[in-house]
Amino acid sequence: MTTSETMTEVDDRPTLLIVDDDSTFCTVLANAMRKRGFNVTCAHTVDHALECAESCAPEYAIIDLRLPGTSGLTLVEKMHALDPGTRIVMLTGYASIATAVEAIKLGATHYLAKPVDADDIMLAFERTSGDAEVQISSHPLSVGRLEWEYIQRVLNENKGNVSVTARILKMHRRTLQRKLTKYPAKT
Repeated sequence: MTTSETMTEVDDRPTLLIVDDDSTFCTVLANAMRKRGFNVTCAHTVDHALECAESCAPEYAIIDLRLPGTSGLTLVEKMHALDPGTRIVMLTGYASIATAVEAIKLGATHYLAKPVDADDIMLAFERTSGDAEVQISSHPLSVGRLEWEYIQRVLNENKGNVSVTARILKMHRRTLQRKLTKYPAKT
């Protein structure tokens, strides 16, 4: 028996691809997921993640929304096209309704806002259907949050083009860029 056959037989853990440009976060999350029984591969760019996904289709994936160059949404769409059975959880520190809806439409199984821990991700991987009993907030969104959501929707409609989005919103481009670098307003 060759070494590669031995590795294949011994390593029957589920495969997980983690894609995040924050290498520290990636390392910490990878260690936590290995402890939970996954065979983990990390990537920090969309191109590297696609190479990993094409060479060994992962059963699970955790993808950050904001990646250098191309959005994580693009990666979700491409990975779903490669293997619709991959359970994809999208993570972001910039959560918005618009990106959550698009992530699910493009093939993500779940969408989680950072900060998040490995247990939250495990629960998201296990969920296979929606929850009709989810709590509905009795408080409307704040004006700041509504603005953030609207900006995200218009930005998404314009495929991430900041200049076009700024023109549509009748806002100076730099003002829009400054708003996009800030964390979204709380509810």
